[in-house]
Amino acid sequence: MDTYYDPNDLVKFADIAKDAPQLADKFFSYYNAVFAEGALTEREKALIALAVAHALQCPYCIDAYTRGSLEKGASLEEMTEALHVVGAIRGGASLAHGVQMRKIAEKLLQ
Repeated sequence: MDTYYDPNDLVKFADIAKDAPQLADKFFSYYNAVFAEGALTEREKALIALAVAHALQCPYCIDAYTRGSLEKGASLEEMTEALHVVGAIRGGASLAHGVQMRKIAEKLLQ
């Protein structure tokens, strides 16, 4: 079955530079600086990226940062825990927005 997501497309990411090389160079320079060792280790940054990838539900990012997390030494247990952090934050954010629903409903029911 054909899908929009083709894992083979991930290796073509650099192709975004073909028609806008100056912009792609700036992006990749920034991207590489962000993921370089700093106050956070490369492993920690890969785990954060993996969590964000799940929050954004980007299959290409999930693929890339699953691989990246493993390459940087993260364990499957750490990666799974990061995924549960995403679930807790997304669930909590949904519930927190319930305050808006209650506020509107209570005003309309007065």
